Amino acid sequence: MADVQPRTKFWVEHDGRIVLSDYRARLLRLIDETGSLADAASALGLSYRRAWGKLREIEANLGERLVESAAGGPGGGGSRLTDSGRRYLLRYEAFRRRAELAVAQEFLRAFGPGGPPPRPGAPGP
Repeated sequence: MADVQPRTKFWVEHDGRIVLSDYRARLLRLIDETGSLADAASALGLSYRRAWGKLREIEANLGERLVESAAGGPGGGGSRLTDSGRRYLLRYEAFRRRAELAVAQEFLRAFGPGGPPPRPGAPGP
């Protein structure tokens, strides 16, 4: 059998609106690591305006603040995750890891050595 690999895309919605995805979680993780929305945006190849807009969209869709920011200037500024922001990020990252493991296990069961052969006449993907 050809070397095939599973691909997945996960996201979390609230009232039908996306609040977390790999991209959004990466933005939050980089804000947490760098202490800066500008640096997080740069690392993702985004403009500051785009990253700020995405963050505001996430917060509006959730109805709560995930990041606190202080104005820049001579003493600097910065951004940090709120307790709620950190909880959402950690939960999403844990969910993502567990989901990837489950997909890998099911993929191996279906496509690995000794996996079930396709049923004749069964619909394809």
